[in-house]
Amino acid sequence: MSFVSKYELQKSVEKYSGDYKTRWFNSRIHFWVMCFAQLANRERLRDIENCLIAMADKLYHCGIPKPVSHSTIADANETRDWRIFADYAGILAAEARILYKNDKDFQLEIDNMVYAFDSTTIDLCLSLFPWAKFRKNKGAVKMHTLIDIRGSIPCFIHITDGLCHDVKALDFMPVEPGSNYLLDKGYVDYTRLYKLNCQQAYFVTRAKDNMAFDRIYSRPVDKTTGLRCDQTIVLSVDLSRKKYPTHLRRVKFYDAELDFTFVFLSNNFEVSALCIAALYQKRWDVESFFRWIKQNLRIKIFYGTSFNAVCLQIWIAVCVYLLLSIIKAQLNMKQTLYTILQTLSLCLFEKTPINQIFENKNYITEQIHDPNQLNLFDL
Repeated sequence: MSFVSKYELQKSVEKYSGDYKTRWFNSRIHFWVMCFAQLANRERLRDIENCLIAMADKLYHCGIPKPVSHSTIADANETRDWRIFADYAGILAAEARILYKNDKDFQLEIDNMVYAFDSTTIDLCLSLFPWAKFRKNKGAVKMHTLIDIRGSIPCFIHITDGLCHDVKALDFMPVEPGSNYLLDKGYVDYTRLYKLNCQQAYFVTRAKDNMAFDRIYSRPVDKTTGLRCDQTIVLSVDLSRKKYPTHLRRVKFYDAELDFTFVFLSNNFEVSALCIAALYQKRWDVESFFRWIKQNLRIKIFYGTSFNAVCLQIWIAVCVYLLLSIIKAQLNMKQTLYTILQTLSLCLFEKTPINQIFENKNYITEQIHDPNQLNLFDL
């Protein structure tokens, strides 16, 4: 928690009056306790309470004045504004993006920012979460996420019920001119894609199978690389052309490993056709982020049933993910986020510095042979 800026967190608290009429369980302590629940993988509120009681003699030095009852945590989850932690997650994301701007895993030779946008569905029980409409007998929320490919840093999240179509979340996505946005086939909406084009942003997506178009120009390609064609096209259907009236780039690429042919659409005519295919391959990083956060943090089972409690828990889980990423970068740790999380979950109340926990030093006891020292056993 020493990586958490109390000043920045307090600014978010004051913005939404998070500590109004609060006796002692303020937003900072609430954040501490919920981070502990995420790091220790606690399943229920009573689990959190019992663990804090067991560690009562160590809580004060961690910033928690005393053990917290499960009812106090439940009330805070229901009433404290989730936007406090959403704003603070944005601050952590900005800090993490600076640390990962020269990420070595990003192997594309492109200077512009690259983002991937997608959504994941989190299933809920409709009888306990009646506001989370999805199916007739099933509830769910959707987590629409924009990640910075450099470092897989989530920089925008929009939470809706399960009925919200993915493409509608594009209306809330922040757009930076000159940046590249990687989108799945489900986000092919020509009106919204043309809006991205007018905002001077680039997009890469997959073309729908029934797309009707007219070829304007074809560029030569090297088919040994997997490329099949690189074309400049215009939509041929009047309604589609009215929604997207300018030229598009169509790139067909054959993946020999998957034995599958991909057809990409883009408005970026400046990079090579192979770069278009490589950019779309990076879109899978957002799927990896969803899989990691679902498997390792608590966002599939919730401590409260209201929309506020669900959003609050999701945003604090995102804060924990960002804190782990910041710790990994600032301490130059070679371990994966999974290894760091699993190790820290066993050492939450230890006083050993984090960087010392992960030092792999094999200490060998030096054997000193003293002729004056008698041996107890003859070896």
